[in-house]
Amino acid sequence: MSEQAAQAIVGNEQSEASREVVSPPTRKPAGTRAVPKWEADARDRVRAAIRRYSKPLTDLIARDANEGDTRLLITDFLCAGLGYDKYDDLTTEYQVKGEFADYGIRIDKQLVAFIEVKRCSQKLNAKHLRQVQMYAVNEGVEWMILSNGQVWQAYHMTAGLPVVIDLALEVDLLSEAGLSAKTDALFYLTKEAFKRRLIDDLWRARAATSPKSLAQVLLSDVVTDAVRKELRRQTNHNADVGEIHRILRSEVLRPETLL
Repeated sequence: MSEQAAQAIVGNEQSEASREVVSPPTRKPAGTRAVPKWEADARDRVRAAIRRYSKPLTDLIARDANEGDTRLLITDFLCAGLGYDKYDDLTTEYQVKGEFADYGIRIDKQLVAFIEVKRCSQKLNAKHLRQVQMYAVNEGVEWMILSNGQVWQAYHMTAGLPVVIDLALEVDLLSEAGLSAKTDALFYLTKEAFKRRLIDDLWRARAATSPKSLAQVLLSDVVTDAVRKELRRQTNHNADVGEIHRILRSEVLRPETLL
């Protein structure tokens, strides 16, 4: 074999080898979002805190611990799990017109939320919400958090006459829900998420698809007229728009969505 032929064969083998090892760049599935490091770190911290404090929380509930003991666990969770500095970001016994809120949360020295704590064995209710709502109204704070250590609720307040209160999230640390679902919910209460106002985005999404908002859409002229046309197409009956509206209000939709 000639030297030129040998070189040609070697060249072809090298080209084949090159083609075997070169692969197209990996593409991320459509719709996936690159998670920034700060968010990944925050989620990891929340996930670890849920694991860490589930046993102490269960013990507190078993012995029916008082509100003070519950507050100790919540302070630890706020710091170790949600990323707040107990000296710079949290203020306790915040005075509002002679009353004292359990916690105030500060972001960049600005008060952004109140937290009302109840003993671990006490179920959160509307009375507790009204209590923290008074603090929020007087201080012009939009966010209110209720917690007994096990259940965490975050409410948004829209000022006006009357004020509008919306539940933005609720998570039970001891429920059968998966760890990922609990982490996803509590992430919005972290310092990082609050600082970037991600919880505001969550609230707007929940408010837009709330039963009350959907009821208003269903009772709009556009939708009731569309219902009339579809009924005529299916039944040949040309119903009155006013009658459709009345039936939707009185017989189809739940009364509490119409308030």
